[in-house]
This record gives sequence, structure tokens and C-alpha cells, in this order.
Amino acid sequence: MSTYLEERLQWYDDNYRSGNALISDAQFDQLENNLKRVSPNCDYFINKKSLPLPSLPKERIEEFIEGLLPDTRLLIEPKIDGCAIALQYRNGNLEKAISRKGTDVTSKIAKIEDIPNQLPIQGIFQVRGELYAPNRPPNFSQRIASGFLRAKEGSGEGVSFCSFQILNSRLNQHEAKKHLQKLGFSTPKDVYCNFTSQVQIFRKQWLEKKLFSEYPTDGIVVKINSRKIQLIREKSYDCYPYWQMAIKN
Repeated sequence: MSTYLEERLQWYDDNYRSGNALISDAQFDQLENNLKRVSPNCDYFINKKSLPLPSLPKERIEEFIEGLLPDTRLLIEPKIDGCAIALQYRNGNLEKAISRKGTDVTSKIAKIEDIPNQLPIQGIFQVRGELYAPNRPPNFSQRIASGFLRAKEGSGEGVSFCSFQILNSRLNQHEAKKHLQKLGFSTPKDVYCNFTSQVQIFRKQWLEKKLFSEYPTDGIVVKINSRKIQLIREKSYDCYPYWQMAIKN
């Protein structure tokens, strides 16, 4: 039973990454939870842990804010529907671009106008962002971005990159985005949430298309702004594993 479920999940995931979603996110999450319950150490989860860009958790928001002080500063960003990309610069030069599945897409990414090929920095600098198609519905945005990455040829016209995290940084989320902007990257708009109780207010505004409507979104992302608290959660995986979370409905 677990082998069959593992094969089905991999098949659904491969189709989704190819721009051909066969089931909803909620259905996929349910199947993944079923597999985790019967076979938590199978190859599917071992391989998933090795991905350079794991999917954001999509648990209940109440579980995410558990243990946080009521006035913990949160940052809410659009969940742009596209393809996750990690960039690595070495001594200012774009060295590598990796997709969520670990594929080297450097030659493709170098064609995107809003991704700098050189930065005025030394050492290793790593950025996470989303490749997407502006002014398109969310599902079309993801298909266009993934199609560009798969195609042998393509200029990158009609595809943009939005960066939202420095992977190897001690800056808090707000400061990291300001630094990315100074370096020439596009970053997503955001809103501050000074109290955990306000999250649902902004979620409602997004559902009503009053928030982040200029992006092809399929949800919002709630992030803890403080890097100190982020690191505490990263080190306390069994208790509070996440410092950012996607809310999709």
C-alpha cells in the first residue's frame, strides 16, 4: 500500500512541477500526510529533505503562532505562484541557479532581466525567490515559468524574478529585503502584523482581493521578522519547526 501511495505522490508531484496540476493542493497534502503516517522513512521523504528549496509548511495558523508572544512582529507577503529558485553568487558573480528539484538552471536564469549577473559583494551570497509571469492568473504564471525552465530556447521575456530571502544571512526579514533591493533585486510588497491576532484580518483582505492583487498569488506567507526567533525555531524543530508559513485558503 505504501509503495503504491509513494509512486502516486511522486507522479502527482512531477506533473505539478511540469505545470500540469492533476489534484488540488489540499488533496495532495492529504495524500502526503497519509504516506507519512504509514511510512515516514520511505524514499519519498528522504529525497524531499535533500531538496534545496523545500515547500513552505501549510499547517493551521494556530499551530504556527503557538509559543509566540502576542506582540511578536510578523511580516505578511504574497505567495506568488511560480517556480522556486535559489541563486548563489561567489565574489559578486552569479555562480549557480538551482530549481526546487535540484536542477541546475543557471543558463536559463541568466537571461532574466531582473536578476543581476554581478553584485558588489565578496564571498558566498545565496538568495531564494520565485520565477513567475506577471499579469497572469496564478496557474498560468506557474506554467509559463516552468515551461521557460524546461524549454531548450527562450529569451526570458514575460518572466520575472521576485526575491524574498537571503539564505545565508543574520539579518531579520525586513532588513534582508531592504538589502536585496539595494543590490538590484525585486522584492515583494509586504505588510507588518504587530499582533498574531491580526493574521486572519490580512488573510480575509487577500481572499477579498484587497491585498497583493498585483501579483499572481495562491495565498499569503506569514513570516516571523526577527532573525533571532527564526533561528530558535530552526534549532527547536520538534517543538516549533517553522518561522514562515503559507496560508492558501
